[in-house]
Parts: sequence; structure tokens; C-alpha cells
Amino acid sequence: MEERQKDDPGSPQGGPIKVLVVDDSAIVRKLLSEELSRASGIEVVGTAPDPYVARDKIVALEPDVVTLDVEMPRMDGITFLKKLMRYYPLPVIIVSSLTPKGSQLAMEALEAGAVEVVPKPGSSYSVKELGDLLIEKVVAAAKSKGSLRRQPSSGRELEASKDLMGLRFTTDKVIAIGASTGGTEAIKRVLEPMPPDAPGIVIVQHMPAQFTSAFARRLDEICKIKVMEASDGELVTPGKALIAPGNFHMILQRSGARYIVQIRMGPRVHYQRPSVDVLFHSVAREAGPNAVGVLLTGMGADGARGLLAMRQAGARTIAQDEETCVVFGMPREAIELGAAEKVLPLEVIGIEALRMAGEPKEGIGSRGAA
Repeated sequence: MEERQKDDPGSPQGGPIKVLVVDDSAIVRKLLSEELSRASGIEVVGTAPDPYVARDKIVALEPDVVTLDVEMPRMDGITFLKKLMRYYPLPVIIVSSLTPKGSQLAMEALEAGAVEVVPKPGSSYSVKELGDLLIEKVVAAAKSKGSLRRQPSSGRELEASKDLMGLRFTTDKVIAIGASTGGTEAIKRVLEPMPPDAPGIVIVQHMPAQFTSAFARRLDEICKIKVMEASDGELVTPGKALIAPGNFHMILQRSGARYIVQIRMGPRVHYQRPSVDVLFHSVAREAGPNAVGVLLTGMGADGARGLLAMRQAGARTIAQDEETCVVFGMPREAIELGAAEKVLPLEVIGIEALRMAGEPKEGIGSRGAA
């Protein structure tokens, strides 16, 4: 199916995006429905108080996107999501509380196949901000190809990981990664093969405040490298990945022979905070040819110009290919700008980023697709 125009908020099948809102709270169902109905290209076709009612309405109403609470009676949202992904897969956005339990459940839901997560009403977001965020996520979800979580790791990916375990890297190498819709799984796939001595990694994933800490903890449990939510002044060192905290920009700064990250507020860039472009431009400025830039799945254009700045500064650059993207928006923009030295499927991006970081600059040779 041909992808719709990037600014068109409608359903991939034509007409408005049909949304089903699933939450045990009548107040939350009403609030989410009202906020989504503000968008001319979105139609809330129904609501459900629990997964059993949701199941029947999904079959009857055929929504394009479902918003789902993870803490509900009769059947929890995670169990329902797993069943849905198995028997009737469609884009699901998790609407979760910002409590530690809610954040952890949201991470489990993303691993189970959800494409996005947004905070529940009553958090630090105003109703208007939450409504705008939810509308943006619904549009992105409607354009998504669904989850890549059921794709097993390839033998090529695992074998290459073993080959690279013995590589040693200098401390002045940095890998910068940016992603949005579908990015939690994509980032996991990129980080999993990283050996304990991999270069320092800095990451921006579009995600609300407080969810990023749960995301970092989950990655830290499954990766060989240390993964943590970044704090201001944190050193970028081999074997460690730093994730920008939600609602804050992250900037790379050189401090003598070392790199640190600065965490700061500031205006949203491409409607995002943290912004991939903010990170990538700082990496271009501070690390130049000692960096590798990776732009993964996501809607919009955030990161495209930053990746171009990195390439122009001598960095190696990679964009995820269309086939393996959940939403081929950010990588496509970068490719059209000529920012991507290589365009690669997700399964090999982590390995190739390691190879690029380990190659001397004069050994670059021929270029891939751009």
C-alpha cells in the first residue's frame, strides 16, 4: 500500500483515522475522546471499559488505532495486548500513569507490540498538551506498519556481534542515536549486540518524562553495556549509553579530552523535547569525525538536518531503511537531504555502527546509498 502524504492526518484506508479508546475510567474515556475529536482527521468510533468489551468493539468497528490503559479489571492491558497482537494486530497506543508501576507496565507493553506510550490525564501535562501529544501519536500510529517485535534476531546479527566482541575503541568515539515512533524496539535491537567495550552512546527517543527512566532500566537489564537515563554533566564513556530524559534536551559537550552531556530545557524543536536535531547538531560540533550518527524509525523530520550536519562535519551516518521502519518519516527526510551515508535494515545497524566507529577516517572508501 502506498504511504499517504506525511501531512495527511487521515486513515491509511482513506477517510478519518478511526480510534477506539479503552480505559476503565469513564472520566478518562470522556477526556481522551473529547481531545481526539478536536482533530478533523480523527474519529473516535467507540470506547470500552475493559478488554472484553474492547475485543467485541474491535471486531465490530474495525478501528485503525486503539488507545489502551494497562491497569484494568477483568483482564490486564498487557495480557489483552499480547492476545491482540497474536490474533488481530493493529497499532496500539498505551495511556499509562506516571507512577513507577505504570511506567514499568508501559515498557512491557512496548515490548509486547504497542507502538507508542503517552501519560494519563492528571500528570504534569496540561489537558491541552496531553491532547496535542495524543493526536500526534495517533496520526503516527495510523501510518505505522505495526510492530517489529515478533521478528527474531537474525543469525547474521548474532554472528557479527560475536565477531566484534574483541574490538577495542578509543574514548573519543561517540555513537549518537535518534528515534521516535517504533523506536523503543529499534533502539533495543541496535544496542543488544554492543559489546562491553563499545563506544559511548547518546540517545534521544521521543518519550514523555518519567517513561525514559523505565526505558533505560529495561535496556540495562538486557544489554551488555550500561544503559541509564542521562543526568547533567554525566561522562560519555565506553560501555555506557545515555538516554535523554523526557521533556529535556540533551547536548554533547567536549570537556578536555572527554565528552559530557548537558541536560537543559529550551523550546521544543520539531514539536519535540528532547529533540534528535538538538543532540545531533551538538555531536557534529563537538565530535565531528569521531562520531557515528544513527537515525531510526519515526514520524516527522526531527534528526534529518542534524544527521546532515554530522555527515558534513565528517561523521559516519546511517539511516534505517523503509522496509524495517515502523514509520519511515525521519529516516526518509534524512535520506532525501543526502544525510545518510548508508541506508540499512534494522538488524545490521548496531553492528555497522560499531564497524564505522572502529574504522580510521582515511579508510572510509566507497559510500553506500544516500
